Amino acid sequence: MMRNVHLVPEDEDDIYTGYNDYNPQFDEDIDNDEGFQQAVKTSHGRRPPPTASVKPVLGAGPRPLGTAAQRMKTGMVSSMGRPTTGAQEGVARPMTAVRAAGYSSAPRGMQFDPLNQAKGPAPPLEAKAEDSPEEKVKQLEKKVMELVEESCMANSRAEFSLALEKAKEAGRQERQLVRQREQLASGEQINLDLTYSVLFNLANQYAANEMFNEALNTYTVIVKNKMFSNAGRLRVNMGNIYFKQRNYAKSIKFYRMALDQVPTAHKEMRARIMQNIALVFIRMGQYSDAVTTLEHVMNEKPDFKSGFNLILCYFALGDREKMKKTFQRLLNCALNIDDEDKYLPHPDDKHYNMILEVIRNDTLRQMEREKKTYAEKCIMAAAKVIAPAIEGSFAAGYDWCVEQVKTSTFLDMANDLEINKAIMYLKQKDFNQAVETLKSFEKKDSKVASTAATNLSFLYFLENEVGQADKYAEVAMTADRYNPSALVNKGNCVFMQGEYERAREFYQEALRNDSTCTEALYNLGLTYKKVQRLEDSLDCFLKLHAILRNSAQVIYQIADLYDQLEDTAQATEWFMQLIGVVPTDAFVLARLGEIYDNEGDKTQAFQYHYESFRYFPSNIEIIEWLGAYYIDSKFCEKAIHYFERAAVIQPSQVKWQLMVASCHRRSGNYQQALETYKDIHSKFPENPECLRFLVRICNDLGLKEAQDYATKLKKAEKARELREQRASSGSRRGSGRGIREHSAGSDSGRGGSGGSRGGSARAGSASRGGSARSGSGRMRLPDSNEPYEATKKEVDASYVDPLGAAAERPKTAARQRGQQPEDEFGDEELGDDLLPD
Repeated sequence: MMRNVHLVPEDEDDIYTGYNDYNPQFDEDIDNDEGFQQAVKTSHGRRPPPTASVKPVLGAGPRPLGTAAQRMKTGMVSSMGRPTTGAQEGVARPMTAVRAAGYSSAPRGMQFDPLNQAKGPAPPLEAKAEDSPEEKVKQLEKKVMELVEESCMANSRAEFSLALEKAKEAGRQERQLVRQREQLASGEQINLDLTYSVLFNLANQYAANEMFNEALNTYTVIVKNKMFSNAGRLRVNMGNIYFKQRNYAKSIKFYRMALDQVPTAHKEMRARIMQNIALVFIRMGQYSDAVTTLEHVMNEKPDFKSGFNLILCYFALGDREKMKKTFQRLLNCALNIDDEDKYLPHPDDKHYNMILEVIRNDTLRQMEREKKTYAEKCIMAAAKVIAPAIEGSFAAGYDWCVEQVKTSTFLDMANDLEINKAIMYLKQKDFNQAVETLKSFEKKDSKVASTAATNLSFLYFLENEVGQADKYAEVAMTADRYNPSALVNKGNCVFMQGEYERAREFYQEALRNDSTCTEALYNLGLTYKKVQRLEDSLDCFLKLHAILRNSAQVIYQIADLYDQLEDTAQATEWFMQLIGVVPTDAFVLARLGEIYDNEGDKTQAFQYHYESFRYFPSNIEIIEWLGAYYIDSKFCEKAIHYFERAAVIQPSQVKWQLMVASCHRRSGNYQQALETYKDIHSKFPENPECLRFLVRICNDLGLKEAQDYATKLKKAEKARELREQRASSGSRRGSGRGIREHSAGSDSGRGGSGGSRGGSARAGSASRGGSARSGSGRMRLPDSNEPYEATKKEVDASYVDPLGAAAERPKTAARQRGQQPEDEFGDEELGDDLLPD
C-alpha cells in the first residue's frame, strides 16, 4: 500500500517534485469501464450505487449495520491505491465524508439545482410567542427608549412641558421594567445604561422647566449610585443649577467636586469647569480668586473667553500692566482654523472649483466663521474696555491697542479699531475729532474707505449738512458699490432734496445687494407713503415686521397706513399691538382714542384719552377733548379741572379761562362765574366775549354794574370794527359778523399744538389734525357764548339756560317756572348789534 506514497527526501530542495508522476493503474481502458461511463453520463454527475459486493471485513456471519468507523475501514484500501470509479470486481467504492456540491445519489432525470430552488420557498420562521415574559421585557425596554428619544426631540424644539411629560412617562415605564425583571429572577440582567439614560434625561427636563429642586433630587440619585460609572461629573450640572439660584457658595462646591472626578488627561473639560468657577468668583466680586483660576486656565489651555474674562478682572482691580500683558496673550490665542486659501477658486482646476462650491458654506465652514467672529468680538470688546484705562486718554489707549493688533495674526482688525475710535469720539460728542479720524481712511483700501465714508456721510446727515452727506455717500459708493449702507445714505440725501423716485431707486438697489437691510426697507416704505402709494408702503412695512417683530416704529407705520386706507378694524388691531409694545406712549393712546371717537364709541374713546392724559398731562388737545367730553356728558364740574390746567399751560389764551367761567355757569354757580369773568376782564379788558357775559350775568343777578360793562362792550366792539376795517382794505363789516369771525378764529387755535405730541411713533403724523378737531362723530368744544346762543333763523334776545330744558334739569336762575322771560336787552343803549349769532 505504501508503494504509491512518494516521500520527500531530506536533501531534496524542491518540495513540489513528483506531482507529474501518476499511478500506472490509470492507464486501464476506462472506456470499457461501465461504472465510470454511467457516472459520467448522469446529469447531476452523481455516481450510481455500487454494483459489486463488498467483502466483509469483520468476518463471517450476518452482516451488521454499517457505521462510520466501518466505512472508514472499508475505504482504506482504495484510498491508498487507484480510486474506485464504478463497480469493479472485488474493489469497494470508498464512502467520502464531503459530497460534491450539486450532486446526489438521486436517480437520473432530475434538474440541476445546486441552491435547492426547485423545492419552493423556505417555510416561514417560527413566530416567537408574544406572551412570553422575555418578549414582554424586550418590548417594554424598546418603548422606554422611544420615550426618552421623544423627550429629547421635544426639548430640542423648545417644547419643554411635553419633554418633561415624556421623561416622566419613561421613568414610570422603566420602573415597571425593573419590577418585571425581578419577578423573572433575572436581576443580574438589569440594563443600567437604560436606567441612567432615563434618570439623566428626567433631571435635564426638570432643569429646562426651571423645577430646580426636582432636578437636584434626580441628579443626587444618579450621583449616589455607585453602579453608575463617571456619574460624579454630573455635579457640574448641579453646580449650574445652584448658579441659577444665585447660591454661589454651593455652586463652587459642586464645581470643585466635579473637577476632582475628571482625570488630568481631559484638559478641555477641566478648563471648562474652572471657567465656571472663575465666573462664580466674578459674580461674588472676588476678582483675585477669579484671576488665580483664569491664569491657570490660560496656562493650561488658553482660549479667547478665558482671556477676555481675565482682562475684565484686571480692569476691575485696576492693574494696567496686567491688562496690557493679558491683551497680548489674547492676541496670541490660536484659532485652530485651516488656511483660508483653500476656499479661493482655482481658474484652471474645474474639479477643485466644483468641490469648492460644496464646501464654501458647509457646516464646517460656518463653524469656522463663528469661531473667528467670536474671537474678533472678544478682541474688540477688550480694546474698548482697556483703552481708556491703560493710558492717560482713550485715544492713546486705542493707539496702543491698534499697534498690538497690527503685529498679530488679526491684522485686518486694526482698521476696525480705528473706526471704533471715531465712534468713541461721537459718544463723547466730539464730532470734529470723529470726522478727522474718519477722513484719515480716504486713501486706504476700498473696503475700509467705504466704511469710513459711510460713517462720515451719516455724521453730516445728522448735522443737517445734506451737501456734505451727499458727497461722502458718493465716495462710499465709488469705493464699494455693493455697500448697502452707502446706498441708504445716498437715498436719504436725495429724499431730503425732494427727489423721491431717485431715493426709491437707491433703496431698492440696497435691498438687491442685501435683502436683510432693514434701514433700506423702512425708508422705502416711507418713500412710498410720501408719494401716496399706500399699498406698496404697507407691503414694505409688513415685510419689515416679519424681520423686526417688536419694533414700535414699524407697527405704528402699519397701523397709520391702515387708518389712512380707512380700514378701521385693522388700524385698531395694530394700534392695540403697539400699545402692548409701548404701553406708556401717550400719543399712541390718543390716536386709538381718536379712532374710537370717530366710530362713535365714546366710552372707549374716553378711556384711551384719559390714559394718554395720565402719561402726558400737558397735551392741550387731550385736555380740550376731555373737557368737551364732560361738558357733553353734563358733568361741567369735572370739566373745570381740565380747563384750569389748560389755562396754566397757555395763560395768554383767553378761551381756557372763558371755558372755566362757562362751566361755572352751566353748573349753576353764577356767583363764581361772575368772579371768574371779572378776573378775566382785569387781564383782558378789551375782550368783547368776556364783557358780553358780564353784561348778561349782571342783568340776571340785577346788579347795577351791567350798564358800565355794556358801555365798555360798545367801545370794545367799535375798536375791533376799526381794526377789521383796516385789515380788510376798507370794506365795513357788521359787528355781528365780526363777532362770528372772532369766535371761529379762537376755535381754530385748538388744533395748533400738534408739536407737543410725544412718543416713539411720531413719524408720519404731522399731516393729521388734532384730536379735538370737528368732524363726523368728533367731540367738539362748545363756543364760549353757546349758553346765550339763539336760533339763527329768528333772532331772540331771551335768556337761554345753559343746562337745557326744564324737563331735563331744573333751572337755577331766580325766574319762576312758567314765567315769560323778560327782554334782557330792552335798553336802547345796547343796540341790536350785540345780539349773539
